[in-house]
Amino acid sequence: MFPKIPYGESNFKKVITEGYIYIDKTDYIPKLEAAGSHLFLLRPRRFGKSLFLSMLEHYYDVARRDDFDALFGGLYIGKNPTQSRNSYPVLFMDFSGIDTDGGHDTIYHAFDRKIANALLGFLQRYHYPPETHTLINTETSPQSRMETFLRILGDQKILLLIDEYDHFANSILADDLKLFQKIMGKGGFVRSFYEVLKTATQRGTLDRLFITGVTPLMLDSMTSGFNIGKNLSLHEDFNEAIGFTEAEVITLLQPLADHCALGLEKLLENTRLWYNGYRFNLKADTSVYNANMLLYFVDSFDRKRCEYPKPMLDENIASDYGKIMKMFSIGNRDVNFSVLELLINTGEAQAAQRRKFEFDKGFECDDFISLLAYMGFITLSRETFSGEIFVIPNYAIREFYFHYFKVELERRNQFSIPNHDLRLAVEQLAVNADFQPLITQLERVMQLLSNRDALKMDEKHLKVILLTLLYQTQIYFIHSEREMGHKYPDILLLERNPLKVPFQHLVELKYCKKGDKPAGWEAKKQEGITQVQGYLQLPEVAQLRDLAAWVLVTDGESVEVLRVQ
Repeated sequence: MFPKIPYGESNFKKVITEGYIYIDKTDYIPKLEAAGSHLFLLRPRRFGKSLFLSMLEHYYDVARRDDFDALFGGLYIGKNPTQSRNSYPVLFMDFSGIDTDGGHDTIYHAFDRKIANALLGFLQRYHYPPETHTLINTETSPQSRMETFLRILGDQKILLLIDEYDHFANSILADDLKLFQKIMGKGGFVRSFYEVLKTATQRGTLDRLFITGVTPLMLDSMTSGFNIGKNLSLHEDFNEAIGFTEAEVITLLQPLADHCALGLEKLLENTRLWYNGYRFNLKADTSVYNANMLLYFVDSFDRKRCEYPKPMLDENIASDYGKIMKMFSIGNRDVNFSVLELLINTGEAQAAQRRKFEFDKGFECDDFISLLAYMGFITLSRETFSGEIFVIPNYAIREFYFHYFKVELERRNQFSIPNHDLRLAVEQLAVNADFQPLITQLERVMQLLSNRDALKMDEKHLKVILLTLLYQTQIYFIHSEREMGHKYPDILLLERNPLKVPFQHLVELKYCKKGDKPAGWEAKKQEGITQVQGYLQLPEVAQLRDLAAWVLVTDGESVEVLRVQ
């Protein structure tokens, strides 16, 4: 019997009482208490923040004191409780789901309603008299509602938990910087609300505060009136607080490995490539997996046929990250596009990581790269004297980059690359080892780009274009310059579970300057053939089933394809 997988579940009590497997993160409670009273922890979307916050809510809530043993008895904190367990009335706020498409007034009313509902829910839960509800309802702004609520509390100390504090703000910023500044800046209703919270911490009413979100865009830059929060996001001790370590992932994968007689190491290898790779402090001992992506994999695994889920990424997650891609429009779009090109060409980018963003001073390349890191599109790898090196964390995020790169190519150059034609072309490559339909699509795109002089055509850019076309389908696992025996084939198209394909492919791409033809063309072709023949001698390549090996020679407009094996 497989344990229930809490994919999509964010209610801690439900997870514990209804038999779901729970990765115990309660050992972080003493660490949080030691870190300070007013904290925020930022992690990418769909990472497991809401369940973590729900766990804290159930631990500290005075109204849940009788549930402590049932909920926490089997966990670390149940055996090692702190003095603060079940000692607070808890005010919980969640700012996800605010519609940002209707302009300032629509956002204002949605934010105000979120505040009102949270405050009224608190008063009802802790049995405050009906007249206190009336006092909240008669106020007309988030700020005044919060001020009235604090007067009602008097000397009562509370814990405030805020989930997705920046969810709506990030959407606004991607669409309209001026509206963002109006709402979050001095005199804006969001900043005014947080200034009330600051007063409450000074009075002692708001005794503890814990906030989660994705970026520091709102708290650090536009709400300087609230400047007491301690950011744990980049702290070594909290690198693994949200998300899964590999040891934790093994507990989730082991039942699948046992049931299907699959090697645990093979499952780990594949999930590591797809969902792992996040590091929030360079001194941290380990990288972490995106928790929701990994839970999707385990929950959707076909236990009857012992096959991986198809697709490997939940469409809800893909849609969510697709929306976040709108953030690429912040600041100078050409600079951002150059960062995008750099990342998909080299897999890494360098920047001095920002702890805060100050839009009144501009939005530079370092700001954009830092923003990508907070959103989970890149992650820390190493550091140099001039800054940190960030890399794409995993295959799931790499797919997002190439999907977005196609969108940007089409937008910037005003043409369309039909996905239907690409799927059919890659299918012909997979089923019949027929490269020509894909070459036709490649030539069309190159000629369109050449006519607009949009890119300086060379081997690097041409490989990116070919990869972009390939990434629009989900037939192959795509490797670019994967190290194999100290050699680096340009492109490997390998079978990806659960799909079974008749052909896998190795592709070497050669660029010939137009002025060098025909002798240069022939020389490049022979150079490619020699390289491919060398790759084919590598044990790691030789063991690949049904491998077709190719040399592609191009001058930026036309392509000759030659099958070597």
